[in-house]
Amino acid sequence: MITFKKDNIIEDFHGTKVADPYRWLENPASKESIEWSNLMKEECDTYFSKTTSREVDKNRLEELWNFPKYFVPKKVKSKLYFQKNDGLQNQAILYNEDDQVLIDPNQLSDDGTVAMTNFAFSNDGQFVAYATSTHGSDWQEIRIRKVDRGEDLDDQIQHVKFTNIAWSPDNSGFYYSKFPEPGSVAKEDESNFNKVYFHKLGTNQEEDILIHEQPEEKELMFSPTISEDEKYLCLYVMLGTATENRFYLKKLDSNGEMIHLLDDQDAEYIYVTNKDNIFYFKTDLDAPNGKIIAIDLDNPARENWRDIVPEQTDVIDHVQYINDKLVIAFLHDAHHQLHVYSINGEYLHQINLPVLGSLTNMTRSKEDNEIYFGITSFLHPTIVYQYQLGDQNLSVFAESQLPIETSAFETKQVFYTSKDGTKVPMYITHHKEVQLDGENPVILYGYGGFNISMTPSFNPAILRWLEKGGVYAVANLRGGTEYGEDWHKSGMLENKQNVFDDFISAGEWLIDNNYTKKEKLSIMGGSNGGLLVAACMVQRPDLFGAVICRVPVIDMLRYHKFTIGRYWIPEYGSADNPEQFPYLYAYSPLHNIKEGQKYPPVLIATAESDDRVVPAHAKKFAATLLEKADKESTIILRLESKAGHGLGKPTSKIIDEWVDFYAFLDKELN
Repeated sequence: MITFKKDNIIEDFHGTKVADPYRWLENPASKESIEWSNLMKEECDTYFSKTTSREVDKNRLEELWNFPKYFVPKKVKSKLYFQKNDGLQNQAILYNEDDQVLIDPNQLSDDGTVAMTNFAFSNDGQFVAYATSTHGSDWQEIRIRKVDRGEDLDDQIQHVKFTNIAWSPDNSGFYYSKFPEPGSVAKEDESNFNKVYFHKLGTNQEEDILIHEQPEEKELMFSPTISEDEKYLCLYVMLGTATENRFYLKKLDSNGEMIHLLDDQDAEYIYVTNKDNIFYFKTDLDAPNGKIIAIDLDNPARENWRDIVPEQTDVIDHVQYINDKLVIAFLHDAHHQLHVYSINGEYLHQINLPVLGSLTNMTRSKEDNEIYFGITSFLHPTIVYQYQLGDQNLSVFAESQLPIETSAFETKQVFYTSKDGTKVPMYITHHKEVQLDGENPVILYGYGGFNISMTPSFNPAILRWLEKGGVYAVANLRGGTEYGEDWHKSGMLENKQNVFDDFISAGEWLIDNNYTKKEKLSIMGGSNGGLLVAACMVQRPDLFGAVICRVPVIDMLRYHKFTIGRYWIPEYGSADNPEQFPYLYAYSPLHNIKEGQKYPPVLIATAESDDRVVPAHAKKFAATLLEKADKESTIILRLESKAGHGLGKPTSKIIDEWVDFYAFLDKELN
């Protein structure tokens, strides 16, 4: 039996004594931590060396991945630019409309672990600023490329993350937000003190002009954008991942202070457009499903606000302004529908979509009366459409040809009842001839948090699971925004247990309706979804046949002390708060592992460069399970190198990860 070092650390949380014996694993550079991680890698390698399906699965996954993947194009000064991945390329390439390469991130590293995470064209189309991330890190660099020459300028912006790139109307430079350089402030403040700068082309970053800061509220973050009429610099002001935000602005030709137009942080406010001094926002203020409002800068008091598009039964998920029209994407039972309104709120017509699925992105050009958007589903990759608003003509701009015929499979939507009686939707995808005999292997996937909706999405790896006779189910848990902000709030803070109950009820429904049995039911989730499957595994170890727990948040008493963890306090709460500690302690997976309990086989997958959810969560979870769980329990920790939380992960690493997932499921689900 393997024994590990244990710290004698006991922390007092408001009168409750909590041991933390594996806190030493929080330091990845210590000798003990490195030795432990190497031992876990050896155990993982030994486990997978005894599986039999990896070579066959890898070959087939490479075949299934090997098709062109298209992204929604962007039109700049009547020229189209689009991203495409030919098939097995590690990173998608940015092309112009003549299929000439503008930026190829695959040339930035030998192994594809440098990814382009964002790009923005200057208004005149002469320059494109693009951000890159190395090894999946949230920290990024911004470079500027001269479009006609395909060459980078000497300019380089470093030490940025989570920033927008907002070009000035005169194309002389752009606005961005920046955190302190690592080492220039205390470690715990490296994700605080966000500031907005202006970078002028051809200058060093040290010369960038400070535009806005609020050091007295060091936890605020800023995201700059330029108004539709190009007269205002606008700032989204955010506190962590809270839905509620503030909105500041000032005229670009003014040297005055920012106008704090919306400063109460009482709701979400998303800028849509403006007509001179009339600003239009999507908001959930007194409208959990969202509405469109207009605010007059000359009369900004709330009693003067006007409702333009009132709250509907369905959720307003996205709004695109174009030529005095609003194209609104509504969420209807966790899939998208597109409707067009006038800027005055008059309903005009629906855009009839050929595919029931999800909107991936929508773009438009200021010069034309057309939009481009992508729709995807569980069984088809993104189809890119062009839509002319004048004659209401919808046409396919780009469509992938899959190396497999998916007509043999089907997706259905069911509704099941959670523990407290709430009706929850779930998508189920499988072969059309699947037998409801309780013998099918199932992957049940969920997320349930941060107002992120689990709408239909395409993953080539899932086609392999369907080929193998598997069933793939996605539950639309509370905590997302499938049914608006009320749905989100009923799965956050003190209501988080609802999310776990929803997911457990989904598993029970699949068993009760003969899709599977507990021995064949696996659950999968990543990040907040990793927390989900870990909590459900600990709460109901009798219900699941296998667990895949990816880059998980596990230690709910200390999560806010690592990297950007404090951003999530509005969602989870903080153990430092005596009122919030009890419910966090009640479900924290790390603190609810029972001595001698037989747990289902669990594969905990994390990455050594993950600077969003640090690997310490996964490591402490694995160590505690190995110590406490019944010795018949299978606990595998998969530690990936040169990878982060998932941002820009190269295709080769994604395929290798799924090869291991399927080897694990084949072995543990028989």
